[in-house]
Amino acid sequence: MDEILLEYLPILIFLGIAIVIAGICVGASYVVAQQRPDVAKTSAYECGFDAFDDARRQFDVRFYLVAILFIIFDLEIAFLFPWAISLGDIGLYGFWSMMVFLGVLTIGFIYEWRKGALEWE
Repeated sequence: MDEILLEYLPILIFLGIAIVIAGICVGASYVVAQQRPDVAKTSAYECGFDAFDDARRQFDVRFYLVAILFIIFDLEIAFLFPWAISLGDIGLYGFWSMMVFLGVLTIGFIYEWRKGALEWE
């Protein structure tokens, strides 16, 4: 039993060192960095609403649409990499299967585009 636990000792040492280094980095950022936010730092720049406002406030559904579209096309890329690597092994059937998959995604993209989901007014 001691031999099995001894095999996990490098992992425990690695985790300990990682936790110590992470703690040092977080602590150093509080010591070194200025903690005085100004108007430009707290302004809305990415999300479109104030950063320090009520968390339960409703916001525009377009944020969800953009996030869903990003996930869809991110998954498309995640499927394209293994397909491209194994294209020589899967043959013509694998090629046309991926073309059908890409065609369905393209039709969905055109539908979203025509419905105006990509317009930001």
